[in-house]
Amino acid sequence: MERYRDMQLFVALAGQPSLASAARALGVSGPTLVRAMARLEARLGVALLLRSTQGVRLTNAGDAYLADCVRLLAAVDAAEASAKGLQIQVQGTLRVCMPLLFSRYAMAPVLAGYLVRYPDVRLLARYQDAHPNLHEEGVDVAILVGELPNSSLIARPLGQVRPILCASPDYLAVHGEPRHPDELKQHRLIASADPQDPFRARARLTCSTVQGAINAAVQGAGLLQCLSYPVHEHVLSGALRQVLRDFEGPPLPVQVVYREGRHAPMRVRSFVEHCVSALRGHPAFQLA
Repeated sequence: MERYRDMQLFVALAGQPSLASAARALGVSGPTLVRAMARLEARLGVALLLRSTQGVRLTNAGDAYLADCVRLLAAVDAAEASAKGLQIQVQGTLRVCMPLLFSRYAMAPVLAGYLVRYPDVRLLARYQDAHPNLHEEGVDVAILVGELPNSSLIARPLGQVRPILCASPDYLAVHGEPRHPDELKQHRLIASADPQDPFRARARLTCSTVQGAINAAVQGAGLLQCLSYPVHEHVLSGALRQVLRDFEGPPLPVQVVYREGRHAPMRVRSFVEHCVSALRGHPAFQLA
């Protein structure tokens, strides 16, 4: 039992920035957690953790051992659930990460629908545009926009989006529609504070958020370039109009990714299937 408990503590520690925060989250003392990690490392004969003033991170051996621990613990959970007749129940805490604007324009009703369907799940949603490290950050499922780096993650495709250039019909009526990217220097450009925004260096209006830049474009302040999903409602309604479509960049995949594959807990697998069912064919992907 001690070995099993040490594995549980190690997996939980891997999702925390430090030993102290892990101990608080697990409800154990710091010395108890330190002793458990020391037992693991002594039994395996390798270092699993690198400790520094900045916190704790896994060694290469620790990363490999984490994947095995997650798989084995999930198998034990599944065996116990099966023995109890609970294999079809979905319960527990589910940690999900996604881009903020994707939640605003596509995921909010998906999350609400999932909670209605599975009332025994507690959902923790985190919003960030950068791809998270699911293992290190303790994330169960993530919605990712863009190509995946090489990884052991399981990915299910949802659709595609692309960078588009758009402006309001009122703006285009007054200033004309550009026919070539060279003509953009004659137009009012809107940018967000995102360092990746292509208009940031030469924009007349820079907004601190992408949503603010979208609002400004709808009001006729200028031309905006962004991914298609946060503006799809405005484009489909006619509030914004795409321009320079022949010069648009290539489409980017949108995927739901998770760990452990078929060994993932039922709450993870049920959420992935719910996302695939709800989002494939979503209007947010119609502009790609």
